[in-house]
Amino acid sequence: MRREGKRQDNRGAWFAGMYNGLLHYSDPRIPEEYTDWEAVYWLGDISFEITPTHRTTADKPDICIRIPFDRLYKNKEENEHLKRLRWYFAKMEEHTASYQWKDTESVPPKSISLYAGKMVYVPKPIDRPPEMEQDSTYWKGDISYTLEEPDRMHKGCPSVVVNIPEEKLLPPEMMEQIHGAGLRETELPIDYVYTNPWTTAAADWCLRRFAKYFDPLNAELDNPSRPVEENGYFYVHRPDSAVLPRNSAYFARCATRYYRNMGGCNVEQLPDDQLTPPKPCLCIRIQVQLPAGKLKKAIKMLCVDLPEAVERFVGDFEPEMLEATLTLTEKQQQIRAWLRESAYCVFLANGSILPRNKLGGPLLGAVPFQSTQADEIEVAGVKGMGIRRGVTVITGGGYSGKSTLLDAVAAGIYNHVKGDGRELVLTDETAMEIAAEDGRCVKRANISPFIRWIPGGDPTDFSTEHASGSTSQAANILESVHDGAKLLLIDEDRSATNFMIRDRMMKSLIRHEPITPYTDRVRELAAAGVSSILVIGGSGEYLGVADRVYRMDDFRISDATDEAAAVWEETMGRLAAGTVPETEEALWRQNRILTGEHFSSYPERSGTERLLVDDLGVIRIGEETIDIRDIGGLQTRGQRSAAALILRTLMIRRKTETVQLQEELEALYRQMEMEGVEIVFSNFFIDCDRFLDLPRLRDVKAVVYRMRQTAWEK
Repeated sequence: MRREGKRQDNRGAWFAGMYNGLLHYSDPRIPEEYTDWEAVYWLGDISFEITPTHRTTADKPDICIRIPFDRLYKNKEENEHLKRLRWYFAKMEEHTASYQWKDTESVPPKSISLYAGKMVYVPKPIDRPPEMEQDSTYWKGDISYTLEEPDRMHKGCPSVVVNIPEEKLLPPEMMEQIHGAGLRETELPIDYVYTNPWTTAAADWCLRRFAKYFDPLNAELDNPSRPVEENGYFYVHRPDSAVLPRNSAYFARCATRYYRNMGGCNVEQLPDDQLTPPKPCLCIRIQVQLPAGKLKKAIKMLCVDLPEAVERFVGDFEPEMLEATLTLTEKQQQIRAWLRESAYCVFLANGSILPRNKLGGPLLGAVPFQSTQADEIEVAGVKGMGIRRGVTVITGGGYSGKSTLLDAVAAGIYNHVKGDGRELVLTDETAMEIAAEDGRCVKRANISPFIRWIPGGDPTDFSTEHASGSTSQAANILESVHDGAKLLLIDEDRSATNFMIRDRMMKSLIRHEPITPYTDRVRELAAAGVSSILVIGGSGEYLGVADRVYRMDDFRISDATDEAAAVWEETMGRLAAGTVPETEEALWRQNRILTGEHFSSYPERSGTERLLVDDLGVIRIGEETIDIRDIGGLQTRGQRSAAALILRTLMIRRKTETVQLQEELEALYRQMEMEGVEIVFSNFFIDCDRFLDLPRLRDVKAVVYRMRQTAWEK
């Protein structure tokens, strides 16, 4: 206030300067300065006139605040906190648990759910009667909030999709960077999901920062003496370090506001000159646990706390911080493109932190990865180690870090966030982890490349309800090769010993052996374009078939290829070195078709679907109980839930007696690429996670292969 307040003597009784409002005018048209008195002070276009109330109470002034009417009218709509949604709440009983209200205008009166989004659309001009619509999207300014009905057991825990126009967050050049030229044209349908590595990375970055704006709210709601259903809670998906397409955060083309509230649930269309075309938006899905029996608190959570937290997120948004993530994504994609075209299947950047702590993050104080000198290369400006295609053996003593290295390579099928330590450890995206699965179900599979004969059975048409370690591992390899895997990752600790090796002494002793060990086929697979990376610590048989041998010692890698070759030659003799086992060429393709028999989410003689995913790694669907713990590509709970829901979608869409598994999955994935993984979700199933991560197509097929009740035909 022109500093008058600061010039007053706090011990005095008079504030003459503040009331006089001394002004010094300097006008270039007037040669000399002049003074005036006006006790009116301004904040933007809002004025504050200060006058004394009485000569004896100069320290208690009257203040007249003048706010322009057009400013109030202009911001009225923006300052409304989901007005129509508040009206629904006002119609409910204070202690409601069902979140319904009685519509007395209907004949007969009926209960309407909060999630129905009743809206009476009044045409303008009024040339026809009002129309009833359902729209559960509510607006505050140009940010929309869509309420999604929860499952039948959790009526007080709806999902809310927040759609924020990306122009409020990103500069135009960054919008073009993440979408690519030509993808933001108006001919794209509404709800079109922008799916590429850059939009996925940008949405992932936004989601991880969005959560912190709800931590103070949840801390305020928390009461340890009461369950969360009574306290209320904001659930924001907190993903692990993998960057995946999700239904919890994505970019999509969304409709803009087309109506204004008229009171209650009545709305009218905006004038044509105020209608705007659909816009690309950042869409974030959260869940809100409303406090049971506390309507006022529920109103505050949904109508005040939620939009205010979103506004703080938008206000604090710093696009320059996102630039680092997009730069990392660009490097990751350049390296992946190079892997697809080069003679390499894995790239590990120098300085990567491979060991994990208990929470899955980088281990503090771990030894940074450093490439061997001979294998160091530079890709996209990053130096690191390239593992060539072929047969690679990683060996070393106990606790040397060899399994940790393989785990990092296996995780490299997905991009990871900056700070994970493995963000530039990238692997052929078709790679599959292979393990023995005792008790796995196998149906009509060709395992003849590894099992020459079976008592009373046919290895080219093999079925069992409880496979052994060797037959299950054989089935896993052959199914992976059939589905196009170009890299197999195998740790001997998770493998069947008699499948992996049979040394020459045992071959001499046991002449009638049905199992062809992996050592005898690994070179044939490499010649067919299927590479292998094996962690071996207990057998030297692979030294004679490996292209490269690396030794781990205290988490440091060194090239032991020449030393391994010398050991092999010295031990086995010159004639044995490099000898290729005499095995017939194998048939690696599977020749089977999935029938529709028992391929259903409905248990037999039941009219209700059954689907749940538990934390132990089991999917229960229809009559099936499927163990998916050894499908390495399903790394998150969101991926496991999505795989189950994708499988259920295939089941309910099936129209023929046989299932063209590959073709139908490809069609569904093309649809998810345009509409998002959310299209497979159903709130009918209370035991599936609400937040879904998109799994690989080949991992969904691996789930199907482990089903017990289905039938296959040749």
